[in-house]
Amino acid sequence: MTNYTIFYTDDDEDDLSIFADAVESIKQKITLQTYTGGEKLLDAIFNPPPTPHVVFLDLNMPGKNGFEVLEEIRNSEDKKDIPVIIYSTSSEPSIIEKCRNLGANGFITKPVLMSDIIKSIEHAISINWKQFVPNKSNFVFKY
Repeated sequence: MTNYTIFYTDDDEDDLSIFADAVESIKQKITLQTYTGGEKLLDAIFNPPPTPHVVFLDLNMPGKNGFEVLEEIRNSEDKKDIPVIIYSTSSEPSIIEKCRNLGANGFITKPVLMSDIIKSIEHAISINWKQFVPNKSNFVFKY
């Protein structure tokens, strides 16, 4: 069985806790690393181990926001291929398009139901990120 490492960054402690509860209920072996800000996430990414299988990234955070964090990851020669899924309360088409243009691998509007959060995480770890090519039809995950 594959062991997955997920990094999740959000400034909302409740969202971090709910996400952690969802991860615990998933059968696959997942190691979850949570961060309360963009700077902390970047520090972890640029100073491994571990290296994440996938990053869930909130957009609206104080300090470095999700857009800035995504840009730094994509501008890094040795970290640019880390899969990043934007995990945001927004469902605004212009925000989604900006994330796609900045190089995010996917976009999930934060679900309300725990079952949908679980589906979102399971979907993210089921993707073969080395072969996945985001486009307009598969970029936004619908749970």
